[in-house]
Amino acid sequence: MFQVRQDEPKYAFLQDKDSKDKNRYGKPIDLEDPRQDEPFKVNDEPMPGTNPNRYKQHGFYFTADNCIACHACEAACSEKNDNPGHLAFRSVGFVEGGTYPDYRRINISMACNHCDDPVCLKGCPTRAYTKFAEYGAVLQDPDICFGCGYCTWVCPYNAPQLDPVKGQVSKCNMCVDRLEVGLKPACVSACLGKALEFGVIENTPEGREQLETEIPGFPSPEITHPNIRFQQTKTLNRNMRRVDSTPLKYHRDNTTEKYIPELDPKHGKQKKWGMKTLLSSHENAHVVFTLSAQAVMGAFVILTILGSLFGVPVINSLKESSAFIPLLLAMFVLMGAGLYKLNMHLGKPHRFYRGFNNLRHSPLSREIAGVSAFFAGLAGYTFFTLFDNSLSHFLAGASALLALVGFAAGSYYMYKLYRIKARPFWDHWQTATTFYGSMLSLGGLLIAIVGSIFMDNSIELIKYCAGLIAVGLIIEALGLIFHARDLQRGAGEGQAAFYEQTTTFGKTYYLRNILLIFNLFLAIIISITGLSGIPGMLIWLVFSLSLLTMAYLGRIIFYALVIPTTMPGAFFWKNKGFIEHARESGLANMEQLGVAYERHHKFDVKELVKTIKENSLSDMIAHAKAVISGKPF
Repeated sequence: MFQVRQDEPKYAFLQDKDSKDKNRYGKPIDLEDPRQDEPFKVNDEPMPGTNPNRYKQHGFYFTADNCIACHACEAACSEKNDNPGHLAFRSVGFVEGGTYPDYRRINISMACNHCDDPVCLKGCPTRAYTKFAEYGAVLQDPDICFGCGYCTWVCPYNAPQLDPVKGQVSKCNMCVDRLEVGLKPACVSACLGKALEFGVIENTPEGREQLETEIPGFPSPEITHPNIRFQQTKTLNRNMRRVDSTPLKYHRDNTTEKYIPELDPKHGKQKKWGMKTLLSSHENAHVVFTLSAQAVMGAFVILTILGSLFGVPVINSLKESSAFIPLLLAMFVLMGAGLYKLNMHLGKPHRFYRGFNNLRHSPLSREIAGVSAFFAGLAGYTFFTLFDNSLSHFLAGASALLALVGFAAGSYYMYKLYRIKARPFWDHWQTATTFYGSMLSLGGLLIAIVGSIFMDNSIELIKYCAGLIAVGLIIEALGLIFHARDLQRGAGEGQAAFYEQTTTFGKTYYLRNILLIFNLFLAIIISITGLSGIPGMLIWLVFSLSLLTMAYLGRIIFYALVIPTTMPGAFFWKNKGFIEHARESGLANMEQLGVAYERHHKFDVKELVKTIKENSLSDMIAHAKAVISGKPF
């Protein structure tokens, strides 16, 4: 329990008396308590509830005119939450504009905004987030989190912090323990310039005039309806630039007087490979998983839909040949390897089972469930196909049906989980054409490779698969063309991502496009003429390697290029460019710089056994029922 000091200054106490009925988004400020008689607990300790406005939505107020970037709010927050140097629940960044003598700068202090529509809560697959009726606080439990980082993707404000050392997410908790005893959050009490205030939302603090929902550098409030209000009365320059590595600036619109994010070509127009960044990307596990999963899903659909449902002769010939069992085994191994690689990407791999906890809301939970169902169906189909009797045929058919249902759900939510408003580069239908196009092209390639090795006469199969590959490449190419056009014509983070695509990774991007055209041309030729002899096998080898290279480059660019709608950082702080430089140069070893190396969290079997032992059978059953019903556990 937080203890109030006897000499606590008056400004540290909450001042709200009255409040409005609704906020500007039409949501009631008075919040209903769904738990009724259950006491509100922090760290398993019941709270006293002395605050008369306990069940009202609270929020932060930031007056940019007063902020001097002293970082006292950061220090107070980190001290109270005992954060390491590389984490900060509240951070201060800035944008600047003009030149001497007319240089102007605006500082921005930002933490979690405890939104009306918290996308972190809906996105988290483990249900580590809860929006409480007490103060409208969105709280996160790091002990439930398994470190996937999806909440850090969907949040527009960079509020959830993924700790690369502990492998878990944590964030601002609104200092609810201080609120319970009538005190403002630690960051507000520590602010030297009275730039930060806190209270019931929509109440104008003393000495303030404005309650704006936007400020230059702040992402659109329409994404989550954040509970933060701004005041900024000093005149700024028409163009305000970020000082971090993000190629963005903010231009004042003459009509609305709002600052709109625009491209700021900081890196010039020189095209580079960027391969060092791509190959060392934290998201390589997602590349391996999505490509392997889509290849196997595509191959399975080709075998079942085209073979069993439509009765394509060449596919049926494959299923009756000696290549069928090796193909199924190859698919099983490839899918298993992809899932293993993805699981090892988690901060806490031994907690993988928690990914099913939020099926009601999280597209990631639904993807995990769908892909798991597909893998289980594939495993059953592979196993029962080894036997030749009526029961095994029936079970193989049931397994195939389960795999198809898993494919439909898993592939759809594999696409939907990337339609994130906070990441405009992903939030485009091109993501679907890339994923489903890859299923056709890589699935066709997988079948053709195994068929060419284990079948006596695979010419017709290779011709047919080459046609499927060509169709998949055409689907992918169309999406990429429209995606590039829309990004180039657009604004903000999407346009900045296109700029990075054609400069920082320009040579790699154009190589991918050249390979796509080359592979499409070759696939069409092979589908018409086929391949035979040693020259044909050499062409097939070149084609296979070229297609795999193109798929990898395209997918790693997909992950490396995305620019989120995060708050601006400073030159050394919350700056992606500086973080990469610090890790490469060894500066990250200096704890005071606030940069940490990412650690590989191994799958700990002992930890998994310990987890199972600590949970009784009744607890596990209760947990399963809670997941199914969607109730808190």
